[in-house]
Amino acid sequence: MKKHNFGAGPSILPQEVFEQSAQACLDYNGIGLSLLEISHRSKEFTAILEESISLIKSLLNVPDDYSILFLQGGANMQFNMIPYNILNEEETALFIETDIWSTRAEEETRLYGKTSIIASSKADQFKYIPKDFTVDKDAAYLHITSNNTIYGTEFFEDRDYGVPLVCDMSSDIFSRPVDVSKYHLIYAGAQKNLGCSGITLVIIKNEWLGRAKRAKSKMWDYSVYAKNNSLYNTPPVFTIYTCLLTLRWLNKLGGLQVMEQRNKAKAKLLYAEIDRNPLFTGHAAVEDRSRMNINFVTTHAEDEDKFLEFVKPYQIHGIKGYRTVGGFRASCYNALPIESVQVLVQAMQDFEKAR
Repeated sequence: MKKHNFGAGPSILPQEVFEQSAQACLDYNGIGLSLLEISHRSKEFTAILEESISLIKSLLNVPDDYSILFLQGGANMQFNMIPYNILNEEETALFIETDIWSTRAEEETRLYGKTSIIASSKADQFKYIPKDFTVDKDAAYLHITSNNTIYGTEFFEDRDYGVPLVCDMSSDIFSRPVDVSKYHLIYAGAQKNLGCSGITLVIIKNEWLGRAKRAKSKMWDYSVYAKNNSLYNTPPVFTIYTCLLTLRWLNKLGGLQVMEQRNKAKAKLLYAEIDRNPLFTGHAAVEDRSRMNINFVTTHAEDEDKFLEFVKPYQIHGIKGYRTVGGFRASCYNALPIESVQVLVQAMQDFEKAR
């Protein structure tokens, strides 16, 4: 029986993506070769790459003066590649600290230049998005993490902060329309809303290519990847293909405005039950609640393990919360159907009745 997968990542993909990518591993488009054995410079893969880039530009309305890069190493690698390529030693990068990922990004950036955390919700277990802070207009850039998988908060507004903006969108990219022009650089690991693990999407304003003055390794230089259409070295062909299939699925459904409404509906349904049910309490501040990662705890600590055991017959998978928060985390990424949320809500209601 297919489980209701609320795992935080690698996460659920659309069923048709599973089926089409599996078939491609056996025989890609009837050519008699597996997708896994074709050259990354073949006409077949060139078509995959070009269509993927085209769909990203179309779905996100990416302006013409940006480059689309497919890189490896996950978002964690970008914690280093961004300052390595963008930040000079005498310059300062600003950070809004809203989870451990923004903390790690700031820590790695110190290796390449100066940093300043201008706002943080760490003292309150990252329950909210900071609102009151001052941005130094002389800074090289401001870094934010748009969605916080562990603590369940999310930035919903594409703001102009008066300095170039860098954003880690690993867990909410393609979940809503985004004004890309408000950002100088967006990066995202694929394994939440875009595809399977193994690829990282980077959308960078062209004027930032080659910005940092330091001598650079070609393997870490954005300019090299931009010049070579992300083919400086062999990319993960299969992962990019799953991205293409997911992008096609998004486009077929009607794009990001439709996806945003679907995600709002799922979040509204689950948060309503969390607020109604006396056995559960939400973790994040109401105004900053993530649509992607819905975090909640039991009102009585002794009920936590009981609920995890209770949901097993419902075929619910992946709701155990991260160790620093405890409780539960229901990741409602794009491919999760609302029917899965309905099953979880029913389980919560049944648990209330049975207690």
